[in-house]
Amino acid sequence: MDLLALADFNLVARQGGFGKAARASGRPKATLSRRVSELEASLDIRLFERGSRDLKLTQEGRALYERTAALLTELDETAATIASGGERPRGKLRISAPLLLSQIAMGKIAAGFALKYPEVRLEITTEDRAVDMVEEGYDLVIRVNPDPDDTLIGKPFLRDRLVVVASPGLACPAADIAVPGVVRGASVEQTWEMITREGPAKIRVEPVLVLSSLIMVRDAVRAGIGAARLPISLISHDIADGTLQHWGDVERPEIALWALYPSRRLLSARVSAFLDHLKEVFPNGTPDELAAFIGR
Repeated sequence: MDLLALADFNLVARQGGFGKAARASGRPKATLSRRVSELEASLDIRLFERGSRDLKLTQEGRALYERTAALLTELDETAATIASGGERPRGKLRISAPLLLSQIAMGKIAAGFALKYPEVRLEITTEDRAVDMVEEGYDLVIRVNPDPDDTLIGKPFLRDRLVVVASPGLACPAADIAVPGVVRGASVEQTWEMITREGPAKIRVEPVLVLSSLIMVRDAVRAGIGAARLPISLISHDIADGTLQHWGDVERPEIALWALYPSRRLLSARVSAFLDHLKEVFPNGTPDELAAFIGR
């Protein structure tokens, strides 16, 4: 595929027409039209619907634009960086992060990054769903225990683990006695398995509150309504000062937060800088580091 013709196509699509693209770039309208026509011929598809007054992308044209615009931007920025002889990150950096990390830490992480790299326009959105990075235009995603994906590469930068906690006034019951619980998700009676000082144990849990946020779960447990399973980083200060009591550790794989980016993209200076920033904030990636970072 002719990259110059692809760049001309992106210019016309971004500007919304050949005339506007010609004025924005200072290039002849006829040249842009010819280049786009040559690209359509080489691909054997129509990229624009050409009306008498307006120009609209076809379905195929929109798909091509959405998938190539970010790649061409990265190529331009990489070339500009090399030409200037510097590696200073600049431009827009879009990141998708999970809800809990965003609530407790991402604001502070983002502020520290912005102070170091003022030429980067950082944009972080919060959602727990698995976003389509290419379709939705993200440069980096942070996911909790992600499923294997051949289209993404990355590594974990932070680890955590779940523990069972309750207010000091609530005693850990025997196995056959249900304990009131604060849960995130299903509201039916549950059985929690955990490791205590005495060894493996099970407790029956009857949910009395079903909440959508772990911050809400923590606050409810602090108020004494019941027991809950929470990340140790979120409540380690409460355990240390006696606000909550630690019943045991949850028997399940640890929580791992991964920073991922598309394997077929060039790793931009912006993404590299943000990965380095995460490593500086969490050099060992332990729950204790996260607890210390978010504070009380």
